Amino acid sequence: MSDVAKFVTFFLLWGSILFVPLVLTYNDNYKRVFNIEWYDGNAKDYWNVPSGVRPSPLGLSLGILAVAVGQVFTLVYFSIWKHGYLGSLFPIQRVGAPEYNFLESMKEHLSQPEGFLMLGGYLTLSWMLGLMPASYYSFAGGINWVHVFLQLLIQDCVQFGMHYLEHVIHPEFYKISHKPHHRFTNPKLFDAFNGSVADTFFMILVPLVITARIVPANVWSYMAFGSLYANWLTLIHAEYVHPWDPLFRYLGFGTSSDHHVHHKVFKYNFGHLFMYWDRVCGTYKSPADVPQFVESKNASSE
Repeated sequence: MSDVAKFVTFFLLWGSILFVPLVLTYNDNYKRVFNIEWYDGNAKDYWNVPSGVRPSPLGLSLGILAVAVGQVFTLVYFSIWKHGYLGSLFPIQRVGAPEYNFLESMKEHLSQPEGFLMLGGYLTLSWMLGLMPASYYSFAGGINWVHVFLQLLIQDCVQFGMHYLEHVIHPEFYKISHKPHHRFTNPKLFDAFNGSVADTFFMILVPLVITARIVPANVWSYMAFGSLYANWLTLIHAEYVHPWDPLFRYLGFGTSSDHHVHHKVFKYNFGHLFMYWDRVCGTYKSPADVPQFVESKNASSE
């Protein structure tokens, strides 16, 4: 694939992942689509309002829609890419990509209770019960990209800490929480949310709660963050090198190869979206230093 094709693929996919918030905030399109009574124009603290007053479900519905639409585009991209329509495929591990039935694996991926069901449940309860900070209910201001980046950064930092603790705090805790996900030593994209209820709770939901209390985002920034986060987590589990991975590696962003390192050797690369925390804590290992990986000069297929 040429550099131009890689550039186009990158912007088409990542722009599509943000399709819903981008379209609705462009020229304030949401104001033409939705009745003003359906949303809050400014921040509103629903925790301290008269009994019976609840947030409108519009922001929640659009947020879930944004993640779903982003997932559709992600799976369409992956299908086209995996079937060779975007050029040559480069497996991460020397043993090659795992073989599987694409449609059956996709169905299993989309039906994982530890993934979309738990995330959907958390989003619904936290929104409708008025548990989110006041700014998250505001439709004013469009997408604040600084807030989006901060949410990704803080979410990944807290997730890094929770991930590390799941590995080291106690063997029994690791066994019931994260070990089920580690049965995939050569993961594929559809293994992203295949783990355990405890793993999803501690490593995804707890960081989401903490991040929301730190970054004063509005509904659009929260929506953009949510779609980027969910789909990026999916993409780093892919069994092949993505066209944009060299750029991401240069920027310190998490790649599928970086995450394969963790699945293969367990004690390195606890970060997901960023490798900064691993570099600071001395737990980063380059895919080039893993003999079982294609880019390593020390060949091994074990």
